[in-house]
Amino acid sequence: MPASAHTTSIKIAPRRGIGAGLGGGFSASVVAAALDEALAVGRIYAIGGVQGSGKSTLAAQMAALGAQRGLRVAVLSLDDTYLGLRERRRLGREVHPLLATRGPPGTHDLALACETLDALRAGRAVRLPRFDKLRDRRLPPSRWPEARDVDLAIFEGWCLKVPAQTDAALRRPVNALERNADPEGVWRRFCNDVLGRDYPALWARLPHLLWLQAPSFAPVAEWRWRQERAARATRTDGAPRRTRSDIARFVQHFERLSRHALRVMPATAERCLRLDARHRLRGARS
Repeated sequence: MPASAHTTSIKIAPRRGIGAGLGGGFSASVVAAALDEALAVGRIYAIGGVQGSGKSTLAAQMAALGAQRGLRVAVLSLDDTYLGLRERRRLGREVHPLLATRGPPGTHDLALACETLDALRAGRAVRLPRFDKLRDRRLPPSRWPEARDVDLAIFEGWCLKVPAQTDAALRRPVNALERNADPEGVWRRFCNDVLGRDYPALWARLPHLLWLQAPSFAPVAEWRWRQERAARATRTDGAPRRTRSDIARFVQHFERLSRHALRVMPATAERCLRLDARHRLRGARS
């Protein structure tokens, strides 16, 4: 994809100033440039990347900086539009048992995501859905925060604008989960079909995507485990706890599409920031 014309440029900051996902967050210069770019390209700005790459960290930092500037910034995650456990269990019974696990295409409420983004783009008041990952359930609408008169809405998610794979690419399993739980390829073909058929309506609402490019899929399980520990550290309500092996199996649900995204998205997204395994910035492309 040809580089888009931009009025801002995201500069590479010193290594010690990055630390996305490791507690330090992105450097002030990266956050400021991303916010300036978002405000220049429109009311909706998307941030994509594999699990643990720093999407929510960057979105939160941009929102905080926006608030310092007197702006109303709303943050919404694709994860907040997961189907509830009951709906996913129904898919598990009717299509394939792996669909009971949230994450892959087919486990999101696309109508909710599109309706929310449409309201944000139009400047209408809207409640932002929220999903409790530790309890694996969407919060009731009465607990969703309300956004009104927003200047900017940041939408972040792990598979934003990732295209479907070819039939040939689906034939061989990529990990033990697929070999043992999906030997006939029913689950992965269903997810791929839904991704190619239904998700473009959502992608069309995301005019500009910043992609956070991990060095490979290898560090994802560790990154996701750190997220799990950080989330648990702030909870005292007895939410279920997952072990490191639970997380390792969980990320296998994302592996196929994540590897595909790492191959195609650097050349597809409007802007790409390259990270190393310690979340240090290694380069940028626009």
